[in-house]
Amino acid sequence: MRDYVKELPDHTERYVGDNDLLLEIYEAENISHGANGRPPLLFVHGAYTGSWMWSKYIPHFIHQGWKCYVMNLRSHYKSRLMDMTNLTFEDYLEDVTAIIAECEAPPIVIGFGMGGILCEKLAGTVEIAGLGLIDSVISREVYEAVPYPELGQLFQGLVAPAPARDELTSIDESEEDIAFQRKYLTMESAKAFNAFIFTPESKGISINSSSITCPCLVINAVNSEEDDRRGRVTAEHLRAAYRGLWHTTHTGLLVGQRYKEAVDSIGKWLERFK
Repeated sequence: MRDYVKELPDHTERYVGDNDLLLEIYEAENISHGANGRPPLLFVHGAYTGSWMWSKYIPHFIHQGWKCYVMNLRSHYKSRLMDMTNLTFEDYLEDVTAIIAECEAPPIVIGFGMGGILCEKLAGTVEIAGLGLIDSVISREVYEAVPYPELGQLFQGLVAPAPARDELTSIDESEEDIAFQRKYLTMESAKAFNAFIFTPESKGISINSSSITCPCLVINAVNSEEDDRRGRVTAEHLRAAYRGLWHTTHTGLLVGQRYKEAVDSIGKWLERFK
């Protein structure tokens, strides 16, 4: 199995705050003078994962001259292990806020899945330069406009078990891509997860888009007209640029065979910040 974590370039690591959040900092050795004035990029992972999930992305953005901060929420990957049965969505919001404060300038925040809805929730209250959402958990407002045909169920246990990923391939992920994820995927806080899913008891996270004034980008994995509509409604809600990548999967956008299409879309959008 190819382990993309082990192929990452040299970087700085430090632990942030009382919860010892692991922060990885990547920077090109020969950064151009023009790139020095750019905001840094901050990558926020999704549920069950950690900074490792961005391993295919980071080399591309370093090569383009971006300084990259890649965080880990509390009790994820190499952050200090904590009692995950007590962790909440609000705890994770505090973690992202703490890492944003570590950046030398307001960053362009790029969030995946659960990380997307965390960043979206913070974007109206914390100063950031831009907001990129990659197959983000949708907000309550988007769900009300384009509801799922069936509601989910709350996790009744104390933690949500890691996805099994028993399949060998998917429409955009190779056997090797899945094996890479299987190596690192871990459990998630049920309390945090239950806060953003849509069930008879839970209506998801509400986003006040009028308070979000930074440039935004929405990239979605799309396999149906409903998927595309949710992506477009999310973009309309945030006054964002939008790209739907048909016949891709949620995790495939980060580690699959077509991940570069998402990277290129982000890169094109980032040109406005140069």
